[in-house]
Amino acid sequence: MRKINNIVFDFGGVLIDWNPVYLYRKVFETEEEMHYFLSHICRYDWNMRQDAGRSLEDATRELQEQHPEYAQEIGYYYGRWEEMLGGTIDQHVRLIKPLKERYRVYGLTNWSAETIPIAMQRYAFFKDLEGIVVSGSEKIAKPDPALYRILLTRYALIPEESLFIDDNAANIETARQLGFHALHLTDDVNLEEWLREQQIL
Repeated sequence: MRKINNIVFDFGGVLIDWNPVYLYRKVFETEEEMHYFLSHICRYDWNMRQDAGRSLEDATRELQEQHPEYAQEIGYYYGRWEEMLGGTIDQHVRLIKPLKERYRVYGLTNWSAETIPIAMQRYAFFKDLEGIVVSGSEKIAKPDPALYRILLTRYALIPEESLFIDDNAANIETARQLGFHALHLTDDVNLEEWLREQQIL
């Protein structure tokens, strides 16, 4: 196995606790109404198109035209987007500085180009990253291998020397196909323990 020289983090669900539920629990009276809205109206695949570069204005307008009965609630998605941020996932963020002592540390994220500046201003760990690639800026989203190749080319990384950490199984699969070492971060994985077991930390 080649020596790992680079650590690549996903953001949402790995370093940042982002969840629309944090906002919409304040908007809807019942959990049932909220889950219906997030499952059938502001759906995951709709949000993914913004992560792939669609403007927030276009996304909001189109969805409000399709579901005028939810126009106000749809408007909140980006109008009150900051209320979806639950903060950093501290048990993972605190590993960045010790990892930086031995590795180059990067971010590879599916995130809207229009909302990532809010997170970057709010959370101090961004300044500790060597570089980041944001899907919304590149207009390509994981698990498309083209986004990973942008990271590799821009920062002259070798996938076989890089560990990629993400909470999405499809994103992990693409990384492995490209030659990365990869960890699928699930609720039952203690990241710090795993890194120590692998003698990475």
